[in-house]
Parts: sequence; C-alpha cells; structure tokens
Amino acid sequence: MDRENTRSVNMTFSVLGSSGPVLAPRVGKLAIAGRKALATPHYLPVTSRGVVPHISQDNVRNETDINALYAGLEDFLGKHNKSPVNNISVDANESPLRKFMCASPDSPLILGPRRFPAIACPPVNTETSIAISTSDGYRQLPGEQYIQTIRKFKPDLVIGLADMVLGKPPGNKRRGKMVDRTHAYTRDALDKLYGDAVPEAEKCPAGYFAPILPLDNTQQTLYLDDLETEFRSRLAGLALYESASLSFIPESLGALPRILFSDPSGPHEVLREISLGADLLTLPFIGVSSDAGIALDFTFPAPPQENGNEPIALGIDMWSSQYAKDTSALREGCECYACRRHHRAYFNHLLNAKEMTAWALLQMHNFHVLDLFFQGVRESIQRGSFEEDVKVFNRVYASTLPESTGTGPRLRGYQFPSALTNQPRRTPRVYGRLDDALKKFQDSQSSVVTPDTDADGLEQHGFAFKV
Repeated sequence: MDRENTRSVNMTFSVLGSSGPVLAPRVGKLAIAGRKALATPHYLPVTSRGVVPHISQDNVRNETDINALYAGLEDFLGKHNKSPVNNISVDANESPLRKFMCASPDSPLILGPRRFPAIACPPVNTETSIAISTSDGYRQLPGEQYIQTIRKFKPDLVIGLADMVLGKPPGNKRRGKMVDRTHAYTRDALDKLYGDAVPEAEKCPAGYFAPILPLDNTQQTLYLDDLETEFRSRLAGLALYESASLSFIPESLGALPRILFSDPSGPHEVLREISLGADLLTLPFIGVSSDAGIALDFTFPAPPQENGNEPIALGIDMWSSQYAKDTSALREGCECYACRRHHRAYFNHLLNAKEMTAWALLQMHNFHVLDLFFQGVRESIQRGSFEEDVKVFNRVYASTLPESTGTGPRLRGYQFPSALTNQPRRTPRVYGRLDDALKKFQDSQSSVVTPDTDADGLEQHGFAFKV
C-alpha cells in the first residue's frame, strides 16, 4: 500500500517503500496522465538538441527501455531567443516540442532552462533573467519568456529557474543573491502558471519542480520555509544540484519526487545518492563511457567475487587489440540490441575505423546495463537488503571506471567550449597527414593549384594509380 502520495495537476507520485521520509532509499512511482509511469529510483536521460546522443529516436523507441527525456531550452533557442520549435504545426493539445524532437507520445518529457551538464556563461544572471548558452552564443533568458515557452511547448514536467554560479564557488554576497533571485523566480512562475488569479481552464498542466540551490541549509532557510508553506500546494517536485542538498529537505516536503542533477563518477556514487533519497538521477558517465569505447559491465546486486580478492572491472575497453578476434558478446547473456546482433571483434573494428555505428551500439548497450542496474536497486530496496547489497557491490567491483586507450568521436564545440583562449584542441585532427600540403597551399602566392610531383609520385604516395 502506498505510504505517501503527492498530487500536482496531472502528475502523481507515490512512495511504495522506504525506511524514512528523508535521507533514505525509497521506491516510488511517478505517473503522468497519458504517459508511461516511471518506477523510481531511475536515471533521467539527458538529450542534446532533443535527441539522446548517438541513438536515433526510432531506435530509442524500438531498441531501448528509455521512457523519459530531459531537454534544455537553450538547445532550442537561436538568434534573438527565437526557436524553430515555434514553427511546428500542432493540434490544440499537442506539444510542439515533443513533435520537434520526434519523441514517443507516451514518454514523459521534462523541460529545463539549461542543458546538463551546463557550461558557464560569461553574462551574469539578473533579477529577472538567467544567462544561457545557445547555438548562436550567450544571451539572457527572461523569466517571463520562460513561462511563455512552458505554456507553448507543453512539457509534462518543468524545472524552475535557478540563479546558479558555475565554474567557481560563489562568494558570501553572491550566495545571498542566489537565494533571493531563485525565490523570486519560483514565486513569479508559480503565480503565473498556477496562481489563484489564473482561470482554472488556463492553469498550466505541467508539474513544476522547484530548484534547491547547492548551498548550506542556513543560507536558504527562508526559501525552504516558503516552499513548505506558501508554495507547497503548487509544487510537483524538487530539483537538486548536489547530493548534499537532499539532507535539507524537510519532512513536510518528503512526499515530493526529487530529481538530482548530479554528475556521479560511476555506479558507486550513484548508489550513495540513491541511499540519500534521490528518485531520478542524471548520469552523464553513460555517454562518456560510450564515447570512450567502454562497454559497461556491472550488475546490482553484485555477483559472487572470483579470482580471489581482485575487484571486478566495471567495463571493457573495446579499443584493446585483445578483442580483435573475440566473437563473444559484450556481456555474456545480455539481451540488448548490440549484444544480440554483434560481437566484440566487430566493435573493435568499428572503433579503429572511427565508424560512428560503434558509439551508437555502445550507447544502446550501456543504457541497457543501467536499466538492469536500477531494476536490481528497486528490488533490493523493497527486500530491505539495499544497505548490505551496497557494501557487497563496493567490495566486489573496482572503484572507478576503466581508462580508455582510444579516442572518442569529435566533440561538439557548442557544448564544450574552451575555458581558456588559445586552448589546444580537445580532439586531434583526423586528417593530420594533410597538414603539410595545407601549409604549402597557404604559403603559395598563386591562385592556381599545381601539383609538385608527376604521376609516378602521386602513385607512390597513394593518391592515384597510373592507367
């Protein structure tokens, strides 16, 4: 029987099993009208410009168990904060954002102001706006525009604006501003989306997740008090940006679902965050592992330890030449699309050929590993053996993910800008052998390109064959 229940507009969240209201692992069910229910704890897939990196939307639907998506608004804004989503033709109750993303109609869609992990923006936040990084550069996102976008894009859940400082710790005065501005953003959004002055038929159906700042409890006491009293009836959940903030949640807000925007280093840290009561977690290391050519390989609860006391690796580096002739699956008994149809030697070949199919298949496999991992976590919590199972997992598996010996796909510059001027490239040029030819061409004063060798020389360098 449900121990707790919270309802907001068209969303309900039920806690099905927990040892405490806060700072305890719990199993829950987040249900949104017309969408698949989310069993928690679980991971929340983040998108890049509306898609899960490396996986097309049809494969997300047909070959994975991904059933929720997070999108950052800044990914869809261009010059003058205009969005191509506004040009999508939709029916009255249809979401233009969902249609633009080609997302499944039964998957919950969560919208936030920024992608995750977010990058630091040179423009500072203001009393009425936050700084964002769009495909056309840095700009401000006014709170009023964000509210209008929520109404137009029609997501299922919304992450509220927060005055965040990225890249460096904020000073004492800045911390005070962070709290005051976030409080104001939250108050204004809740009033304009769900306030008493808004006609019932015009109230926003999307559930609103109020941000909890990554600050000490005492620094945001008044804000937390208002979340408990003034704002509680209009909140659908809480959005947190570090696991330490889970300890600040008062018992009166314990029934609300919690999305933790964190960047854990691996499954060990994920288990720690779940033990503190996180419900939905962002896991960037899934995509990082896929990019690195790492096939994740761990289960929860952990299997019996073999090979004495030697820890089991959390994944396999598919760049290694030892897999060049290995016809076994990435993981024995795995039922994911990649393991059912391909073997390790094929992955090793794809990676060495820089074929993007490698990263697409690895991404499918790694998401499947996490699906089974979280399923095991939920069953462990319900059995009451989670704490002991975590101890065994930490003892059996290596503490860190394996190092990659190869290079990943080229990084997208708009997502990973250089922190310093004249910083070296994050990934080398693929066609470095043409650098000398390029230098000769640039040094030439002639506008006519002429070869510096004859047919025999071209054949010798592999550019052509004489006939």
